[in-house]
Amino acid sequence: MQDDESSQIFVGPEGDQLPLVEMGSCKPEASDQWDCVLVADLQTLKIQKYYQKQQQFLENLESNGFHFKMLKDQKKVFFGIRADSDVIDKYRTLLMNPEDSGSRDEQSFNIATTRIRIVSFVVNNKLKPGDTFEDLVKDGVFETMFLLHKGEQNLKNIWARWRNMFEPQPIDEIREYFGEKVALYFTWLGWYTYMLVPAAVVGLIVFLSGFALFDSSQISKEICSANDIFMCPLGDHSHRYLRLSEMCTFAKLTHLFDNEGTVLFAIFMALWATVFLEIWKRKRAHEVQSWKLYEWDEEEEEMALELINSPHYKLKDHRHSYLSSTIILILSLFMICLMIGMAHVLVVYRVLAGALFSSLVKQQVTTAVVVTGAVVHYIIIVIMTKVNKYVALKLCKFEEPGTFSEQERKFTVKFFILQFFAHFSSLIYIAFILGRINGHPGKSTRLAGLWKLEECHLSGCMTDLFIQMAIIMGLKQTLSNCVEYLCPLLAHKWRLMWASKHGHMSKDPELKEWQHNYYMNPINTFSLFDEFMEMMIQYGFTTIFVAAFPLAPLLALFSNLVEIRLDAIKMVRLQRRLVPRKAKDIGTWLQVLETIGVLAVIANGMVIAFTSEFIPRVVYKYHYGPCRTNRTFTDDCLTNYVNHSLSVFYTKHFNDHSRMEGQENVTVCRYRDYRNEHDYNLSEQFWFILAIRLTFVILFEHFALCIKLIAAWFVPDVPQKVKNEVLQEKYDRIRHRMRFSSRSTDV
Repeated sequence: MQDDESSQIFVGPEGDQLPLVEMGSCKPEASDQWDCVLVADLQTLKIQKYYQKQQQFLENLESNGFHFKMLKDQKKVFFGIRADSDVIDKYRTLLMNPEDSGSRDEQSFNIATTRIRIVSFVVNNKLKPGDTFEDLVKDGVFETMFLLHKGEQNLKNIWARWRNMFEPQPIDEIREYFGEKVALYFTWLGWYTYMLVPAAVVGLIVFLSGFALFDSSQISKEICSANDIFMCPLGDHSHRYLRLSEMCTFAKLTHLFDNEGTVLFAIFMALWATVFLEIWKRKRAHEVQSWKLYEWDEEEEEMALELINSPHYKLKDHRHSYLSSTIILILSLFMICLMIGMAHVLVVYRVLAGALFSSLVKQQVTTAVVVTGAVVHYIIIVIMTKVNKYVALKLCKFEEPGTFSEQERKFTVKFFILQFFAHFSSLIYIAFILGRINGHPGKSTRLAGLWKLEECHLSGCMTDLFIQMAIIMGLKQTLSNCVEYLCPLLAHKWRLMWASKHGHMSKDPELKEWQHNYYMNPINTFSLFDEFMEMMIQYGFTTIFVAAFPLAPLLALFSNLVEIRLDAIKMVRLQRRLVPRKAKDIGTWLQVLETIGVLAVIANGMVIAFTSEFIPRVVYKYHYGPCRTNRTFTDDCLTNYVNHSLSVFYTKHFNDHSRMEGQENVTVCRYRDYRNEHDYNLSEQFWFILAIRLTFVILFEHFALCIKLIAAWFVPDVPQKVKNEVLQEKYDRIRHRMRFSSRSTDV
């Protein structure tokens, strides 16, 4: 049985025995020398057209200097592939100067990962139209291709374990096994997690500081004692005048995240984001220099691989088409409008859910609508993520980028923009639109002329935003991580159990190793990309609306501690091996992080100004309050603020006043707005506070951006030590070439 499994002879369609490769060109190799394995169904060897295409594809690889070995089990045929040493020598020749031997190029050269990278590139690259491995997979000639895990045991022991959650990451070993691109991802993720510690501590202090004023807040005291103030009903589902004192608990809870510390925390997070990125740039430069890749060029690497694959490779010129750019812009705007439309779907849901829950949940209709709305938003995000990836990939292919790195950059930008609107459009609606276009009691704006638009929670719009953020972040951190871990774990266990049950696992050690790798979870081009995107969205939640949810850094910290080990376990234990790729930075993701930092300053300034009660409180304290009119006033300057911030509506102006419960005893109800008592138009106080809000946004954003610029200037991107080392290397190379030139002249 074992001899049959390890046979290296093709059985042709007519029963003829055909050699796969000549024995002279395929020398016996040790099992750990096979880098890549192609898999096909065993039946394809008996079908003429499939067999011929397999033979042609393998012969093309052989002509490029690759060795092969075929092994079979009961259902599949496996083709082990490795590159000849001549291919590695050609790679060295193309990317290294002859006079630079022993320099930084030699020190950065990893034969194992380089050979794997070359094999993967050549197998997947186009030899001629219709000959790509992807085309052959679609035609059923091959089933898949995977790289072999080998030498990963130490990473399993010291890195890919839950019990090592608080241990340092072995970045150098990760780099040697998975390549620099994966190593930089984990270096960045580790640094991001480390920097979340001060942000989480400060956010927790700001949140807990509200407990110190839980019972002493003047506003909370007034709300809790306001038994004689009745609030106007919210929406069409409520037919009862709610006493303001019934909102006592919510008023106290709101003060936990809507207090004076919110402004300071938002400024702190703007500074934190800048320091985080600036120190990351320094850390990145130090790591890359230690790997001797500081001056490495990605385009040269791609050209070298192309020339190894085909000596007749011709460069693709950079092209720009205004027509293509216009089409892509229009399609992108259409998708952005669709994302915004999804936010409107959420609005419609919340309006209809309010009517539905009015018959099911009598007391807390608004809270039920907010919570279920956040869950619906999360479901929409999951669905639109798949749609956005498909659309971004199609738009990227339409542009026809010349290189893989260019394609990756373009795809990253498009996908992130679409994902940003998918995740944050509803939060933008809640923060800046919800409850502001509803009119006033007795004359409300209605959806399709039937349903009244949803109002903010009686305790303020910050409560809605806080709940939305808490649920979305909670679901993303818990459900997403559970699915991300359990799905590949259970899938891998199921494949192994199925193979063992049906007797597919071979006794041949080499074939068994290949089968074990085959039954691991497949990977794709987006495997590492998806991890980066997940972290970018989390970083957005951690910074953009952090003024409304100061616990966001704390949740992100806990999530990242799990994420690092989860990704390590997936990559080492559950998934097939990633293609080791070189890199000297995290690419376009750095620009994404910087963009998020600027958006965070703008968004937090607007949240403080327009969503929180900070500006109205300050204006009342220094302009309308008792401390302004009476210098000798000794009580709290916010005394009577609640009464001042609520407008008056006469209940007789309701069209259905007779349907209200207790209507015979209520002649006046109050609502959150600044309107005149006699005509319900916006009052002078509204316009004055609006002017202060706009002034605050401008001042806050300029102040925060100035802090960011000063911090960016103060902390150099590249350490002086790294600059000096690079300068010394350049000097040594020039001196070496000078001596080399002198010897040549003498000869």
